Amino acid sequence: MQDLHGKVAVVTGGASGIGAALGRAFADQGCAVVLADVEEGALAASARGIDGDVLTVVTDVSDATAVDRLADEAFQRFGAVHVVCNNAGVSTFNAVGDQTLDDWHWVLGVNLWGVIHGVRTFLPRLLDQGLPAHIVNTSSLAGLMSAMPYLGAYAVSKVGVVALSETLRTEMAMSGAPVGVSVLCPGSTVTEILASERNRPASFGQEDRTAEGEGMRQAVLSGFSGPNARQPSEVAHAVVDAVLHDRFWVITSEEMRQPIAARFAEILDEMPTEGASRE
Repeated sequence: MQDLHGKVAVVTGGASGIGAALGRAFADQGCAVVLADVEEGALAASARGIDGDVLTVVTDVSDATAVDRLADEAFQRFGAVHVVCNNAGVSTFNAVGDQTLDDWHWVLGVNLWGVIHGVRTFLPRLLDQGLPAHIVNTSSLAGLMSAMPYLGAYAVSKVGVVALSETLRTEMAMSGAPVGVSVLCPGSTVTEILASERNRPASFGQEDRTAEGEGMRQAVLSGFSGPNARQPSEVAHAVVDAVLHDRFWVITSEEMRQPIAARFAEILDEMPTEGASRE
């Protein structure tokens, strides 16, 4: 997609952080914007910060029916959709052994099933249009370096988003469909995801966070507010650039370069070579 002017962009998790910045960035490119989020008041405030045509749809991305309704409203209002950013995300902070089923259901429901629902709902409509389009799925550096203590549920969800996105990219290339795919893997970014429990459904109860889990949350919070943390606007501009230039990987920070390199080096070292045997 070489030009976004006059196009329509749908962004989930659009009430704050990266999602709100994506809405503004696409609007700056001349897009009409559809913002979706569970947080109604913040969603309305985010829309007021956009100069352009904006539709807000309160949406729980973990609910397939709600995502179907989001697509219906977007197409009814604008007649087409060209960019879909499956961006909503939440996190818990506990050791794997301390995660409850409710913790797993909440995190995977938003972070992974939210992306699955977005792809399942929008992809057929994008293909039916026959027009150039693009899907952006938000993962994380945790999707590339998953051994992150006290972030197990989050990491599992983000690894899944990377796998889904890589598969979708391959399938779109095989079919020759005019739908590009990007996976966003941001590092430390000034967002409100560390306070995402504010939107945790009451049916899941509160997270029973251990002292170690809270320590990890505070450590991550420090990084997200530190001098090396990216602003959401920087991340959003990188996403727009990826859409315009059809780039798959959108990695906004090098903070995990060494651990990621070490992980893949370990994998390669453990792979057998032709003719070699392992005692």
